[in-house]
Amino acid sequence: MIQEAALNNAAWCDVLCRAHGLPGAFTERAWTNPRRTPPYYPDAVTLSPEATPADVLPRIDATPGASIKDSFATLTPPGFDLLFEATWIHRPGATPGAHSWKVVQDEEALRAWERAWGEEPGLFPAALLADPAVKIVTGPEGGCVLNETPGGRTAGISNLFGDDPWPAAVATAAALFPGRDLVGYETDPAPAAAHGFTPIGPLRVWAKP
Repeated sequence: MIQEAALNNAAWCDVLCRAHGLPGAFTERAWTNPRRTPPYYPDAVTLSPEATPADVLPRIDATPGASIKDSFATLTPPGFDLLFEATWIHRPGATPGAHSWKVVQDEEALRAWERAWGEEPGLFPAALLADPAVKIVTGPEGGCVLNETPGGRTAGISNLFGDDPWPAAVATAAALFPGRDLVGYETDPAPAAAHGFTPIGPLRVWAKP
């Protein structure tokens, strides 16, 4: 399931980068981007525990500022420092029920969502709203990004914010991506675990100083 979670996260990174005109590339071992990615998004995401620095470094701009999401906590990329550690999480699909979050439909609402998330508008291009695999959702309790994994097996929850947003996020995901298990990662998995998620393994993010 960690590989599924890593693939989901890489797919979301690729969609966002493509919306900025920065397409990445997938191999069996890693997603990589040859150009510097937008803020908060890695230049590479490993997709296999067998990935090595040789699968990643030649395919990215490895100058200062580069970052690598080490999905299996197995890499030690030369010249990179550990930025942070986190935990992949998984939850079986929920039964769709009442939920209060709505899909962001237009650019004005998207900019309001970005401000509520805590970022100046512009990181999330309006082109994301036309992608059927991505749903940016918002409601009284907060908001998040939901994205379907290629192949349709799971859906990811990311960019979550708000006051106890997990129940609404899970219910909204069940309604928009019915039957999909949910995946994601958290630096502190305890709040997610209180709402049915199971920690399934560590990840690390490395940065080039």
